[in-house]
Amino acid sequence: MNQPTYRWARLQDLTGLDVHEILQARESVFVVEQNCPYQDADDADLYAWHMTGHINGKLACYVRVVDPGKKYPEPSIGRVLTTPAFRGTGLGIAMMLEAIQQTHHLFPGHSICLSAQAHLHRFYSSLGFEQCSEEYLEDGIPHILMRRRWPQQTST
Repeated sequence: MNQPTYRWARLQDLTGLDVHEILQARESVFVVEQNCPYQDADDADLYAWHMTGHINGKLACYVRVVDPGKKYPEPSIGRVLTTPAFRGTGLGIAMMLEAIQQTHHLFPGHSICLSAQAHLHRFYSSLGFEQCSEEYLEDGIPHILMRRRWPQQTST
């Protein structure tokens, strides 16, 4: 597999075609594929860094990092997706490592929070995230809150 070309941008720095491509992928995965009608585009998009990963000119992955204090006290990673054509290639791990590194660069000293679909607990745990809530329903899908501490912090 070719390595993706990552691009980080604020919403206002994306073109209309970029936004269309991102929203189309998010809707395809989170609304249609998961059969979960919900409002995907939200105000958090306005306070987020959007990362796209392209391989051979095609959108392969996407994630957003929401600023601290806008969704959670710490920065949060969300809307994590790999498009169907690129699943099973290890891209999800590579994308998350990029997202974690960039989040620590943008917000040094902060832990990172995410609301994970419960079935992805093991995946996010392998990346250093720890479960910090009981299971809850978000848009009808079981989720758990997870946190990855800043490297200098230790668990208590």
